[in-house]
Amino acid sequence: MMSSRVLAVSIVVLLALLAVSEGMSLRSLGVELHCRCIQTESRNIRTHISTVELIPANSHCEDSEIIATLKKTGQKVCLNPKAFWVQKMIKRFMSNSRR
Repeated sequence: MMSSRVLAVSIVVLLALLAVSEGMSLRSLGVELHCRCIQTESRNIRTHISTVELIPANSHCEDSEIIATLKKTGQKVCLNPKAFWVQKMIKRFMSNSRR
């Protein structure tokens, strides 16, 4: 009787460890489970941007996200994809990447 309890507890502990390690492995792979952008910037800050990251809509976020890194501070800023200057910048980027 005692060995069946030990076996049951061992199985529960093993399953708990597997669940925890699975969650950790997702985080280590950089998988996001929600949208990154809460607010977006519409003002033209093009001259302050060093890099831009395009994140397409996916199962965790229904909106495409555009995240810019600023030159001086390294701060990440979410850009408004509906802003005219952002759309123009993305079109230019896409046409340059096809060449």
